Amino acid sequence: MFQTSSWKRRALASALSIVALSVALSAQALAAGKTITAVMHSDLRVIDPIMTTAYISRDHGYMVYDTLLATDSNFKIQPQMADWKVSDDKLTYTFTLRDGLKWHDGTPVTAEDCVASLQRWGKVDGMGQKLMDFTESLTATDAKTITLKLKEPYGLVLDSIGKPSSRVPFMMPKRLAETPPDKPIPEQIGSGPFKFVQAEFQPGVKAVYEKFKDYVPRKEPANWTSGGKVVKVDRVEWITMPDAQTAVNALQSGDIDFMEFLPLDMLPVLEPNKDLKIEVLNKFGFQTLGRMNFLYPPFDNVKVRRAAFLAMNQKDVLDALVGNAKYQTICGAFFGCGTPLETDVGAETLVKGNGMAEAKKALAESGYDGTPVVIMAPGDVITLKAQPIVAAQLLRDAGFKVDLQATDWQTVVTRRASQKPPKEGGWNMFFTNWVAADVANPIVNASLTGRGKNGGWFGWAEDAKIEELRDKFARSSSPDEQKKIAAEIQKQAYDQVMYVPLGQYSLPSGWRKSLTGVLDGPATPIFWNIDKSE
Repeated sequence: MFQTSSWKRRALASALSIVALSVALSAQALAAGKTITAVMHSDLRVIDPIMTTAYISRDHGYMVYDTLLATDSNFKIQPQMADWKVSDDKLTYTFTLRDGLKWHDGTPVTAEDCVASLQRWGKVDGMGQKLMDFTESLTATDAKTITLKLKEPYGLVLDSIGKPSSRVPFMMPKRLAETPPDKPIPEQIGSGPFKFVQAEFQPGVKAVYEKFKDYVPRKEPANWTSGGKVVKVDRVEWITMPDAQTAVNALQSGDIDFMEFLPLDMLPVLEPNKDLKIEVLNKFGFQTLGRMNFLYPPFDNVKVRRAAFLAMNQKDVLDALVGNAKYQTICGAFFGCGTPLETDVGAETLVKGNGMAEAKKALAESGYDGTPVVIMAPGDVITLKAQPIVAAQLLRDAGFKVDLQATDWQTVVTRRASQKPPKEGGWNMFFTNWVAADVANPIVNASLTGRGKNGGWFGWAEDAKIEELRDKFARSSSPDEQKKIAAEIQKQAYDQVMYVPLGQYSLPSGWRKSLTGVLDGPATPIFWNIDKSE
C-alpha cells in the first residue's frame, strides 16, 4: 500500500522540478494557444510506427497518420480514409479514397501512396503477412482506387486493414512507404489530424504535435479509432517524466493535463481530488508476457525454454506488477480471458504456480550448461518494471544463471530488434504487454507467428506447425471450428514455449476535469475529440 511518509519525501524531492515545469509549460501554453500537456506511459524515441510494435510508437502513429479503415466499439470495421466494395465471388476488394485527403506537405493522398503503405506494413505485421499470403495482386487502379485481388476467399481482409493496434496499417506518402520496413522513414509526413513538430522533438524530454488545419474529418461521431477525428485544441505536448511521483504531483497541481497510467499505490491520494477524472480507458485490459530469443543459447533449446516456462507463475508477477485484485486477473489463455477463443489448455503450472519442482528437474535434464540468461529490465515504465525482476528470481530459483541488465524501455524497443548474440549486445529475454485487441486471435497475435527470421516477431520463433494451424484458422468460417483450431494452436504454443503469458491487468488513466471528450478504446489514449477549458 501507499506510504504517506514516503510520498512526502518524494514530493519534496520533486518540488523544484515541478516549479520549473510549471513556468515552462505556462509560457508555452500562452504562446501556442490551447494546449494539452500529457505524460504518456513511455518516452518516445522510435517514431516509425511500422518498424516496431511498441505502443508509444503506435500512439504517435495515430497522431500523425490516418488509416484506410478503422474499428468501432462494436468491433465492426468502418470506413476511414476509404469506402469499399467486395465482389460477389469474394475475391476482389475495391477501396475508394474519400475527397479532401492531403498529406501534411500539402500534396494529395493517392492510391499509389496507399498501396505502397500496405505493402510495407504487410512485410512485417503478422496479420498483414497473412493477408499478403492470400493476396494475388494489390494495385492502384487510378488516383483514388485501390484494388486488392485474392488467390482464394479470405474472411479477415477488412479486419486486417482496419486493425486498431500494433502494427497499425498507417498510410504514408509513397516515397516514405518505399523505405524498407527495418529502416526508419526519413521524415514524419502523414495525413492524420495532427502534424509532428520535428523542430521541437527532444527524445527523452518531449514530443510536440500541432493541429493539421487542412484535415477533413469524417462526419460520423468519433468512436474508438473510427469516425470523425475532430481536433479541438491547437497543440498536444507529450512530456517525459520517468518518475511516477513527479508526474502525479504535476497532475494534481495542474501543470500537466493528462497522465496515461496512474500508479495504483497512489490512487488513495488521487481519488479524493475533485479536479481529477480517473477512469480505465482500455476496458479490455492488457496481457503481459515474457518472450525468449530462439536464435541463441540457452533458449534455442526447447527443453531449456520449457524449464524456464515451468519456473514461471502468474500470481507472483501480477502481485508485483499490480498488487490490486480489482485490476489483475490470472489468465492462461493465449487469446485472452473473456474472449471467444479463451481456453486453459496447457496453462496449469502458470496459473497454479506449482511448477518449480518440475522446472528444476526439466532444467537438469535439458543439457543446460550454465549460459547466462540476459534479461533486459526497463526501469522507466511502471507497467514493465516488475516482470523482469520477478522472472529473474524465479529463473535463479530453478537453477538458471541470470544477467539482469537495467535499461530504459526505448533501449529495449531498439535492442530487441537486434539479432546479434547476447555477448555482442543482443539478448535472451524481454517482457512486454499487449492490449487484448492484439492477442484476440491467432492471426492478429504477433507473438504467435512461427516465421523465424523470415518476418517473425522479435525472438524469431520458427514453427511450421503453428503456421499450418494459423493458415487453417484463417481459412475457417465456422466459429466452432475456429475455437477448436485455436485450442490446438495454444497447445502447440505452450509445448514449444512461443512466449509465456503472465496474466491480464488494467490500469486507470487520470486527467484534469478541464479536459472533456476523452475517448475510450483498445488503442488509447487518442487526442482528437478532446477539448480543454481555460
